[in-house]
Amino acid sequence: MPDKRLLIIAHVPSPNTQRLRDAVVEGAGQAEAEGVEIIAKSPFDTGPDDVLAAQAVILGTTENLGYMSGALKDFFDRCYYPLLEKTQGLPYALYIRAGHDGTGTRRGVETIVTGLRWRAVQEPLLCRGDFREAFVDDCLELGMAMAAGLEAGVF
Repeated sequence: MPDKRLLIIAHVPSPNTQRLRDAVVEGAGQAEAEGVEIIAKSPFDTGPDDVLAAQAVILGTTENLGYMSGALKDFFDRCYYPLLEKTQGLPYALYIRAGHDGTGTRRGVETIVTGLRWRAVQEPLLCRGDFREAFVDDCLELGMAMAAGLEAGVF
């Protein structure tokens, strides 16, 4: 029975963003981290209790008008204060599907998670420009690294 939970909160409004989220989930499963349960949810379906039950989080968002998706913003709007004093130090990673440069999206997410005092365990993965198959591979590696690191107690 897994004793750790990796929560993947990802907005997937298109087939390509679905592929990225699925690659993160697949990678986490390939990590052979048998002590890690992998849960993937839409930001709209994720509440504070989901985060409180997790030992690490992967956030996935699209770049929308130079900011994070409305779905991820909705998650933070609903969950910020209930999590504020309870999840300090929570390890997280971020991937962004950016049609442009993703800097505004990154800044928006990082501002919120800094307030929550979550701890980034790697640089955000920016999937910029036209969709490329390499994005899928990068997301697979992200999921694998997070699950393996969580199981090994690296974070």
